[in-house]
Amino acid sequence: MNELLKVEVNKNQEQVISGRQLHMFLEVETPYTKWFNRMCEYGFEENHDYLVTDIFVPNSNGGKQNQINHIMKLDMAKELCMLARNEKGKQARQYFLEVEREWNSPEKVMARALIFANSKIEILSFENTIQKQVIAEFKPIKEYVDTILASEDTLTITQIAADYGMSAKCLNKILNVQRIIRNVSGQWILFKPHMNKGYTKSETIEVTRKDGSKKVVMQTRWTQKGRLKIHEVLISLGYSANMDKEQTRVFGKGGAA
Repeated sequence: MNELLKVEVNKNQEQVISGRQLHMFLEVETPYTKWFNRMCEYGFEENHDYLVTDIFVPNSNGGKQNQINHIMKLDMAKELCMLARNEKGKQARQYFLEVEREWNSPEKVMARALIFANSKIEILSFENTIQKQVIAEFKPIKEYVDTILASEDTLTITQIAADYGMSAKCLNKILNVQRIIRNVSGQWILFKPHMNKGYTKSETIEVTRKDGSKKVVMQTRWTQKGRLKIHEVLISLGYSANMDKEQTRVFGKGGAA
């Protein structure tokens, strides 16, 4: 079939044609914009039957000027052809009917279905690849967390603070401001909402005074679960632990301690 008018396919797999192209083919004497507005009085609706667009055409000064155009569906184009009531309109309408018959032929329908299926397979394959990549990236982090949670060792606040390049005093202050711990009679203890969650353990230790005498004090030590809680708090504030600096691509950002 010879191409009488250029029919294209939009992103919704609908056949469409340029309004200005049809106007020129029908040899309408009325200026395009005035003609199109009059045709819309027959009930055609923007974003349903047609879309408004712009085109650039040469002007008399050798430059280009902007013109409004409309991309209409073939159903609208066929009706406009009938409204033309001339031989050109009849010719164009018959052409559109032939284009539609070919478009809806079993061969064409099957070809579009195969294209759609292949594109769907490509999308699913890409998503699967991304999913595998994400799993691979987070696997070391998961293994690290699992190892920590499986450990029964406890740590002092000084040991945890060292992971972030800060002092125990600084870390205690941050955790106090975030209402994780508070100081009671010289011992840091958890605020009530964080109690009984397995974050800390208290133990009695003996310390030597300056005069050489001994005294017994309570010391708070952090479990591995508590260590992860501190890690979550610091990460949310923009701090980065040494272990994260090796995984910046996974976490995406880190802050200065």
